[in-house]
Amino acid sequence: MGACSESMVKELRDLVEDEDEKLRITFKNMHQGYPDETLIRFLKARDWDIHKAHKMLLECLNWRIENEIDQILSKPIVPIELYRAVRDSQLIGLSGYSKEGIPVFAVGVGLSTFDKASVHYYVQSHIQVNEYRDRVVLPAASKKHGCYVGACLKVLDMTGLKISALSQIKLLTIISTVDDLNYPEKTDIYFIVNAPYIFSACWKVVKPLLQERTRKKIKLLQGSGQEELLKVMDSSSLPHFCRKDGSGSARHASTGTGNCYSLDHPFHQKLYSYIRGEAQRARPAQLVKEGSFHVDVPLLELDQSEIAHTIECELHKLEDQKLNKRMNGLTILRD
Repeated sequence: MGACSESMVKELRDLVEDEDEKLRITFKNMHQGYPDETLIRFLKARDWDIHKAHKMLLECLNWRIENEIDQILSKPIVPIELYRAVRDSQLIGLSGYSKEGIPVFAVGVGLSTFDKASVHYYVQSHIQVNEYRDRVVLPAASKKHGCYVGACLKVLDMTGLKISALSQIKLLTIISTVDDLNYPEKTDIYFIVNAPYIFSACWKVVKPLLQERTRKKIKLLQGSGQEELLKVMDSSSLPHFCRKDGSGSARHASTGTGNCYSLDHPFHQKLYSYIRGEAQRARPAQLVKEGSFHVDVPLLELDQSEIAHTIECELHKLEDQKLNKRMNGLTILRD
């Protein structure tokens, strides 16, 4: 079935209402006043199969309970120096809103190093951004525009991408799995910009690890993608790496409030203040450094030898293409 109906939503809603109280409570925390819209997301993620959607939703709700996701926004990464290190090496931020009022998140895929903290801190930080988006950013956007806003746009910057980035494939797979299983249909489209020639080799490795519905949402843009992006957002919402004002694509081309990755940007200031406020309400004692917040995530079995073989083959293809271009150039010069 390719479309949703009221009867399908009602059937899934009845199934959820028959669950125990803990599951119903965490479902309420998750849907933020939009239960039917949330049910539709899970139905869509399972191709409108009610039983598969119910199974997916139950697994998500149990994951939230077992990993205390409802309380994750009261667990700050402290001290602030550690959180700043995470922000400097896991590049993500809210750059603005589309013309339809959809939040635009920028992600620095190529320049994220993930080398300043343990894997658990990066997973914790990613989930906190997800939860803040769902509990604060999206409800505020819905209220402002007078209609339900339940997803975002993402602009993925590939500046600085190197084959060595694939050493982080396990962490990236964890984050992708978290999103696929527990935050389905939360991104309408992924715009890829500033892709270097090496991107095609990396894509060959990453693509099979993504869900088909995710792959269909990916749109590769030419260069910085400014021309295409301005069709869906105003210039003020363009991520700094998409502007042609001399800021280019450099990691810290814009500092402070101009760089949406920075802890000094209003989005991250509000996010961190919100988390600290929730922590103070939950635990009034002075905040001290805590261990990372461990979240269990089912992992795909990664065939490292197959990944290495794929990379090697793609690199050979790229080198052959570069050699052919040079040879063609020499032929033209001789002619």
